[in-house]
Amino acid sequence: MNNMAIKIYAYGQQEINYLKQADPELGRVIDQVGMLKREVNPDLFTALVHAIVGQLISVKAAQTVWNRMLEKFGAITPDNLAMHSPDDIQSCGMSMKKAVCIHTIAQSINSGEWDIEALRDLPDDEVIRQLSALNGIGRWTAEMLLIHSMERPDVVSWGDIAIRRGIMRLYNLTDLSKNEFEQYRLRYSPYGTVASIYLWAISSD
Repeated sequence: MNNMAIKIYAYGQQEINYLKQADPELGRVIDQVGMLKREVNPDLFTALVHAIVGQLISVKAAQTVWNRMLEKFGAITPDNLAMHSPDDIQSCGMSMKKAVCIHTIAQSINSGEWDIEALRDLPDDEVIRQLSALNGIGRWTAEMLLIHSMERPDVVSWGDIAIRRGIMRLYNLTDLSKNEFEQYRLRYSPYGTVASIYLWAISSD
């Protein structure tokens, strides 16, 4: 993300102790790997664009596109991107659908039509509802913003393939139904985001 604003998701012994008690399998992994660092970017617009770039592509591919954007535009801000065309944004290596989505959001924030900062005061479900109403943004993108910018404590995303893969590896499952996923999600609550950080690590082993 935009390196100037990067910080690490804040969690500590309270979350760790709770998850180890709630789920011994996850607890074993936590003991093995220790505390994990997950980067977050408090700037909502930059983090939202980063999440849009990452839709349905690998982490490595997303990083390539992101680096091109930083090179081409400098700071990823609404006024910066609103000045450029969707074609300019697409030329960084993303689909035109994503480029139009990013450009439209940049323009609506820049013109004062949409106040993205107002999201900070809303509960998770309402943030997801409002973001999902925007063309090109679904639940996964909204959930990534909740984690990677707003640092909300209890987000485990069904739409994230790596999270699902992490759960399947952790419990030696050959498949995972939505119902089973919900049971695990509830087990991790109210510290689902910390569980997600470990599930991502398990998934990429």
